Amino acid sequence: MRPVRSSIRLLVVFAVIVAVLPSAAAEGVSANGWRHQDPIVIGHRGASGYRPEHTLAAYRLAIRLGADYVEPDLVSTSDGVLVARHENEISGTTDIALHPEFAARRTTKVIDGAAVSGWFTEDFTLVELKTLRARERIPQIRPANTAYDGLYSIPTLQEVIDLVKGESRQRGGRIGIYPETKHPTYFDTIGLSLEKPLVETLHRNGFRGPKSSVYIQSFEVGNLQELDGMTRLPLVQLLSDTGKPYDFAASGDSRTYAELARPAGLEFIASYADGVGANKNLVIPRDAAGNLTTPTGLVSDAHAQALVVHAWTFRSENFSLPTNLRRGSPGDPTYLAQHGDWRAEYLAFFATGLDGVFSDQPDHAVAARAGTTP
Repeated sequence: MRPVRSSIRLLVVFAVIVAVLPSAAAEGVSANGWRHQDPIVIGHRGASGYRPEHTLAAYRLAIRLGADYVEPDLVSTSDGVLVARHENEISGTTDIALHPEFAARRTTKVIDGAAVSGWFTEDFTLVELKTLRARERIPQIRPANTAYDGLYSIPTLQEVIDLVKGESRQRGGRIGIYPETKHPTYFDTIGLSLEKPLVETLHRNGFRGPKSSVYIQSFEVGNLQELDGMTRLPLVQLLSDTGKPYDFAASGDSRTYAELARPAGLEFIASYADGVGANKNLVIPRDAAGNLTTPTGLVSDAHAQALVVHAWTFRSENFSLPTNLRRGSPGDPTYLAQHGDWRAEYLAFFATGLDGVFSDQPDHAVAARAGTTP
């Protein structure tokens, strides 16, 4: 599908050019008010800074806080239904340990080359998973979110789409969906490939072409190359600041994420994808003390290949911020959970010209983008 990708990249080039023009050049305004030349705000796992991640409540709140897209990470049930969980191992994000009827299904598996113990979505039907309830994944950093433990079920991709469509109608515009395929090589090996059900679900719901408010992302390469032959929806290659794509590791390909982030690697990515989702450290690295340094050439190099750049993950707690942007007393037991100078971090990254941010607190990203206070 390279001719299609070339056409999409031409549209991206136009969007990048428009980004430097006055606001009057905007093609339009989204349901949540962002102009098309602005960086998009992606609700990372929903508004996961305020609700347990990957729940309908988190996605709904993200939209109401101004996110332009919401991000469901996708894994499969035993009966082939795509559900939203950051990992297929769910002991840290659900109450499954409290369900004695499932105790015998606790096991150890090798996922992407690493041994993982717990309970896995692929060992449960959707009906069984629906008996579980979500829990806050990092209660030490987000203790307020634990007030919502036990209230929400695990949503399917279709339920996320239904929510987004409903919120879009209510706002008179479009909210986007930014799904990620999790561990696609692993799911291929157990006969539960993610690509076909993902594409069928998106197409059935009217998301078919490059102008749809959808990006599909993956840390693996072969997964995106396969999707490139199945859909015209924009594809995004995720880039970590360490390691390599698991499918490369499995096949013996020596290339690392660092190599893919260089000009030759970005040219390769442009043959099958339309953007990169980059770890923040690839855009602005931190020094040994944890402070931001100077931007790399990643954004301009990617733009030269007509690739959009979306950076991850922006979190407002001191725990995740650069050292020099943390606020409060390190001796305070709540120090790491307190919010620091998140605005300064967003502004530093927006200044690089990137095209979007994944944020756990989308209201903060929206406020920084607009120069307002949430």
